[in-house]
Amino acid sequence: MAAAGTTRTVADTMSLLAFFGFGGGGGRLRIREQPSPNHDARPADTPIDTLVLHYTGMPTGAAALTRLCDASARVSAHYLVEEDGRVYRLVPDERRAWHAGIAYWRGHRDINARSIGIEIVNPGHEFGYRPFPVKQMAAVRDLARDIMDRHPIPPRNVVAHSDVAPERKEDPGELFDWAYLSSKGVGLWPKPNSTTRVREFAGGERDAAITDAQRKLLAWGYEVPTHGLLDAKTERVLVAFQRRYRPTRFDGQLDAETVSLLEALLRQVDD
Repeated sequence: MAAAGTTRTVADTMSLLAFFGFGGGGGRLRIREQPSPNHDARPADTPIDTLVLHYTGMPTGAAALTRLCDASARVSAHYLVEEDGRVYRLVPDERRAWHAGIAYWRGHRDINARSIGIEIVNPGHEFGYRPFPVKQMAAVRDLARDIMDRHPIPPRNVVAHSDVAPERKEDPGELFDWAYLSSKGVGLWPKPNSTTRVREFAGGERDAAITDAQRKLLAWGYEVPTHGLLDAKTERVLVAFQRRYRPTRFDGQLDAETVSLLEALLRQVDD
């Protein structure tokens, strides 16, 4: 999580950036074309209603761009955002890019069919995870807002790769500034007005309070069982949720603060 000072720096820096092209609701983006062959047709009558944010998880942005455009790799995204704020379009929005893999969100499994994928250059946890630079976050902000202006993507459907695939993925990770993006209209951020009275539960425990939390996680969008057991699958979902909304502690245990954050998010949506 970036400090408040970083958020202000992002806003200050954006006023100085000289991008050209897309408006995107704030700065002006120049989109560089770098076509990837890795895409196919979207299913008919499937809305583009989800935005998935990833990190590249490779040593360099150049290596990631090469892989995403390599036909033999069979992986891609619609956009890639470099650390210096450069934005590349790899796949047209109207085509299905291959970025989410086996995934689930709010009752849907073919997330690629209904989503736009943005790869954000960062070495990731394997190659030296580090904070996302100000210019990069600013470009992600403008690109995401431009995409949301063009497609019916509600804020709750702006998700991390780890949200839709919590058992496999951890990107874009705990250093990604979700709070800043939500303050600019990209995604939602919880603002609890109280702390729920729930004791802390560790893996293997069973309780009605765990069932209630599982049902709330399911209502928010995650694929999670509702049997009241804090099993490995539920722990991975909790880690994904905490990594995004409480990045200082993401241990997969169920506690009052986690439930309060979840309830605060659910209060912001109608369904």
